[in-house]
Amino acid sequence: MEDIYTWVREGNAFQVRMWLDNTENDLNQGDDHQFSLLHWAAREGRTNICEMLINRGARINATNMGDDTALHLAAAHGNYDTVVLLLHNKANINSVNEHGNTPLHYACFWGYAEIAEHLANNGALVNMANEFGKTPLDHAQPHLAHLLKERAVSLGQDMRKIPFQDRSWLGYQTRSRDATLSKHSGINFEHLHFTTRIMSTKSAELWKGRWQKNDIVAKILNRVCSDRNLRDFKEEYPRLRIFNHPNILPVLGGCMDPKSRSLVIISQWMKFRTLYDVLHGETNIVVDQNQALRFALDIARGMDFLHSLDPMIPRMKLNSKHVMIDEDLAKINIDDPKYQMKAHNGGIVSGIDEDLTAKINMADYTFTFHDVGKEYNPAWLAPEALQRKPEDINQRAADMWSYAVLLWELATREVPFADMSPSETGMKVALEGLRVTIPPGTSAHLSRLIKICMNEDPGKRPKFDMVIPILEKMKAAS
Repeated sequence: MEDIYTWVREGNAFQVRMWLDNTENDLNQGDDHQFSLLHWAAREGRTNICEMLINRGARINATNMGDDTALHLAAAHGNYDTVVLLLHNKANINSVNEHGNTPLHYACFWGYAEIAEHLANNGALVNMANEFGKTPLDHAQPHLAHLLKERAVSLGQDMRKIPFQDRSWLGYQTRSRDATLSKHSGINFEHLHFTTRIMSTKSAELWKGRWQKNDIVAKILNRVCSDRNLRDFKEEYPRLRIFNHPNILPVLGGCMDPKSRSLVIISQWMKFRTLYDVLHGETNIVVDQNQALRFALDIARGMDFLHSLDPMIPRMKLNSKHVMIDEDLAKINIDDPKYQMKAHNGGIVSGIDEDLTAKINMADYTFTFHDVGKEYNPAWLAPEALQRKPEDINQRAADMWSYAVLLWELATREVPFADMSPSETGMKVALEGLRVTIPPGTSAHLSRLIKICMNEDPGKRPKFDMVIPILEKMKAAS
């Protein structure tokens, strides 16, 4: 029987890579004790597999049921190279588990002097007390304790003991994902519990609900399903279960309401909802230039992945209403001073930064039985996509045009052609040369990129793997 955890523990890189290439496999899933694949790779010192998992989007600070991160396990088992790799990828060096122990506690307790020194050199706190009042210095042998104390003083650490603080509330927000979500493609409608109606559109109703003890969103399509529609639905939605990329929000599964014969698509609940809501609604999220670039990079990486699939998934239309915003505290170092901590009603993290991720929502796929000719969001569509059938255009080039409009939206915080109706917008973009106008004051680099991506000649538009390095340089420069 296939067992990805065994392959990771044994260091079978070939089998791990093959498993990761299957889009239905979730690299951030946890086992019965919420050990993720990265946990096991770090514990066993499989640095090459750790690097593979991180490059594929593993959550660097995900925790198991004991609130241990991968860095805890690497330090506790003496895996120096793995510790170095994890720190290089922004692992939280002072993360505490359920007993208040940091990675440095474990390195000192087990006598891994080289790891302890490396942690101290990179900012590990030597006087952080666990729930028993013990600091890493208390666990270290005298010679190592003396060395670490000198290093901490030279780095300007406050040598007063830092008392233990219960941060178990954080663990619940950073746990490895429930593997149940990626295992069940067929869903029993009777097991869904709808709680709140979110919105209604011309094509579907959205409901918040619960399934398998997880918050979900149910998209109920507004049409009575024929036997042929049901057959097409069952054939098409499994391709939308893409769990192996951090910038794709997969469809968890689908089913039919036996009473109304409406088709239902299930996805994970994202509390900030869509990028459109974040940019134009009342979410209290400030999207500054840095955050806009992070969102732009996330979307580009997600689209690059979708464009790499063979065959490519058709009828995925890119716009800000089809991009979801997720908050994941396991992505970041929560102890970085830029994150202000508040212990209130179980703990709240204020300050929006790198913990937000943009994900392309596969639930917004257009099925073959939908009204293909109707376009509800033409402002983001390329002129050729409005003029011709999907099979008669270069879909990758058309997606790049949509991405250019999205970049404009991130730069201006405005809705494209907000003063026109969708039908008027579609007609003028397709036939009268209506285009978004880049306002004065927009970054010169971003303005140039928007113009390149919106080239009137589809053949001259770049591909996403060309755009990503440009955005990475812009992000680094900002």
